[in-house]
Amino acid sequence: MYFIDNKGITDPRINLAIEEYALNTMDVEKDSFLLFYINQPSIIIGRNQNTIEEINTDFVETNGIIPVRRLSGGGAVYHDLGNLNYSFLTKDDGESFRNFKKFTQPVIDALAKMGVNAELSGRNDILAEGKKISGNAQFSTRGRMFSHGTLMFDTEIDAVVSALKVSKEKIESKGIKSIRSRVTNIKELLDNPMTIEQFRLEILASIFEGKENIQYWELTEQDWENIHKLSEERYQQWDWNYGKSPKFNMKHSHRFPVGGVDVRLDVNRGMMEEVKIFGDFFGVGDMAEVEQLLTGKPYSKEGIEAALATVDVPKYFGGITKEELIQLIY
Repeated sequence: MYFIDNKGITDPRINLAIEEYALNTMDVEKDSFLLFYINQPSIIIGRNQNTIEEINTDFVETNGIIPVRRLSGGGAVYHDLGNLNYSFLTKDDGESFRNFKKFTQPVIDALAKMGVNAELSGRNDILAEGKKISGNAQFSTRGRMFSHGTLMFDTEIDAVVSALKVSKEKIESKGIKSIRSRVTNIKELLDNPMTIEQFRLEILASIFEGKENIQYWELTEQDWENIHKLSEERYQQWDWNYGKSPKFNMKHSHRFPVGGVDVRLDVNRGMMEEVKIFGDFFGVGDMAEVEQLLTGKPYSKEGIEAALATVDVPKYFGGITKEELIQLIY
């Protein structure tokens, strides 16, 4: 096994690109590979999830949290600088995919050496003292696969709750909902204090049976160029991070001093379809004109702002401001 050093990069859009690039280019028939990465505050969305449903958009935008869709399925997870992520890349031999024990056991063994009694629970979670410290997911393609997971070392628990909090009244979706469990930080369970970098090295040393046995795989300049290109073409694209969301129906309603407004949307691949606006407000103009401007536009704050750029919102909606309408729709 070789360890791929990501050079301390904390951009999730680069780290996920490293993972995908390594999976597609490394000779997994001959060797397996291990990748560690720590991401800046971000929400990593499961392949089949509805991004809008999984994130608290106000909290995410206000705090500069980056939503990024990953290749693997499963639920949305919050990452920050206190979260260590690992990824085992190997061949799909027909017996490894969905075998989470095979890939979590080396991590559980490493935790045991640090005095943390952990165990695989259910299909893909690692628990310590009955609380979740790790979630895991897998992806397979063309005889290759990776099994990756989180290790909550010193994560901001409050941010986890706030970033993933969703108003269930807003959305009715066909997407897969995340299962949120009680969680804790590994740092609180350690007998001897350490930094996340020291923790990372202890995990590595355990997996390779000694720090002196760690075999490093150095990515070339060409590798890095390809990784950055992949990041730009996939993980930095709105269409990938939001547009891949399953189709969902949405209803937003609010009673303003001038009257109630009820917005109904069908959102498909991140684009607004079949927009209908109802209400008992006293506005001037044909509401179909506003609906038409919104139809076919991206369901994002920027997309809605652009669609309404030329609209005199207070005129159409009897005094409601453009900002209030955008906040209602999104």
